[in-house]
Amino acid sequence: MDKPFAPHASREGHPDYEQHTRRESALYARRDDIRSPYARDYTRILHCLAYRRLKHKTQVFFNIDNDHICTRMEHVQHVESVSCTIAGHLGLNTDLTRAIAMGHDLGHAPFGHEGEIELTALRKEYGMDPFWHERNSLRMIDCIELLEDNTGCYRNLDLTYAVRDGIISHCGEVDENGLMPRQEFIDLADFTHPGQYNACTWEGCVVKIADKIAYLGRDIEDALRLRFLDEEDLRGLREIAQRHREAEINTTVLIHNFIISICQNSTPETGIRLSEEYHEMLTEIKHFNLKHIYLNPKFGVYKKYVALILRSLFEFLIGFYAGEATPERLLEKKSSYPLLTTDMAQHLYHYSAIRRPGEKGEEILRRYQNRKIYGHLETEQLYAQAILDYISGMTDAYALRVFNELLTYRSAPV
Repeated sequence: MDKPFAPHASREGHPDYEQHTRRESALYARRDDIRSPYARDYTRILHCLAYRRLKHKTQVFFNIDNDHICTRMEHVQHVESVSCTIAGHLGLNTDLTRAIAMGHDLGHAPFGHEGEIELTALRKEYGMDPFWHERNSLRMIDCIELLEDNTGCYRNLDLTYAVRDGIISHCGEVDENGLMPRQEFIDLADFTHPGQYNACTWEGCVVKIADKIAYLGRDIEDALRLRFLDEEDLRGLREIAQRHREAEINTTVLIHNFIISICQNSTPETGIRLSEEYHEMLTEIKHFNLKHIYLNPKFGVYKKYVALILRSLFEFLIGFYAGEATPERLLEKKSSYPLLTTDMAQHLYHYSAIRRPGEKGEEILRRYQNRKIYGHLETEQLYAQAILDYISGMTDAYALRVFNELLTYRSAPV
């Protein structure tokens, strides 16, 4: 069969298609809509604010002034390209594949992995479990991201189960070959750590392996562009290439070879897989990147810098906690910290059940028909979660702007 996975693709006629396309809340209908449920999810992700912000979030290297260093948005586009190429060749649903790929990193913290480390430390201090971006991506699409509907009201994205499942299941840190979808339709809140379960669709499995293929070569390319690797590091990279009979190890070589290997070796019986040789090569390169790039001591100063910024923002904002009065307390300081306090107060009004006084409050009540996930800020921990949601959604540039407000205190007019 030319497309061996076609009978297993998540399309109409698949025995689990109704479950795959189930939404927590029904979207408004259009009689003349020509999109599939997954294509609709794709465009909902494309138009949401969290997706737009990815262009100003660090992938690995913090370099907001260098246009040629990979950003989180570029990485997402690379994953989309790789996964849709594989899915199309195998006969899987490319609409579903594309939607999962587009949304898989929406919950990444600012400043890349170092931002995630600091958010984990802050969560621990408030009795919460570690921050992990796969779960935070699901939280973003389930609870935070809003779109204006055809009546002018803002509502949650309400994506399909298969897309939501593929997003939280995409962790590529486990060196597993032969990915196969799980059979159970679990409550996605049952995930307690990254990589705990495979996706429930073949398309989700494709995105999981494509994520790894997309970032390994590009991270090496960026490290070379920034002269991050020394001659000894480069010698190790050449040795990997020689062992696998390759002239070079770069994005072009890796993406082409790995895609072809997956397309040639994957079957419904053995899973989404590389040949043993290419799986070994991928694992070697991943270990090389971990040692020489991701855990490189050169990141030491950057790690401290990120921790200073994010912790300073959190500690400043947590000091405003006053239960239901918290948003108003924040707004009392808007002349001194105009962006930080105003945006945080707005975040609370949009996602809590606290009503803002006056006409602005009436407008928010009418137009924001989303889930009120912070209640009435009954506890400081709820408010801490609100701050962490706000910070995790920041771009690098925005985090620097609001941090600079803390450095340039504006006195109230006399």
